[in-house]
Amino acid sequence: MSPTPDTGPAHILLVDDRPDNLLVMQSLLEDDPEYNIVTASSGAEAIELVKKIDFALIVLDVQMPDMDRFETAASIKRLRRGKDVPIMMVTAIYSEAPYFLKGYSAGAIDYIAKPFHPDIFKAKVRVHANHQILA
Repeated sequence: MSPTPDTGPAHILLVDDRPDNLLVMQSLLEDDPEYNIVTASSGAEAIELVKKIDFALIVLDVQMPDMDRFETAASIKRLRRGKDVPIMMVTAIYSEAPYFLKGYSAGAIDYIAKPFHPDIFKAKVRVHANHQILA
């Protein structure tokens, strides 16, 4: 679905405590005119942004030092603006079923493991962001 003058680009929130990871994800998406990329380096920062901006998708790193990623996802899902936003978790080490199940119970709709294939990452973002735009 292409953006229209009424809706504009979809706001995508990328959350990772490592600037290099944010840069990689942002560089994969920033040339797409359908997206407005917003970044956060902590769970707390992400929660504050969700209070102010209507996001089409949140891409959340699983391993962050300040706030447990499951706590971050659950906190976002309790917000008026966050309750219906799809959350895709990105993980480098937590790729076993118990972590996936815990993520899903906290509100995640998908996982992608690092290192990820750039085209698969972009495809997952497009599917989840467009689903939210159409909903």
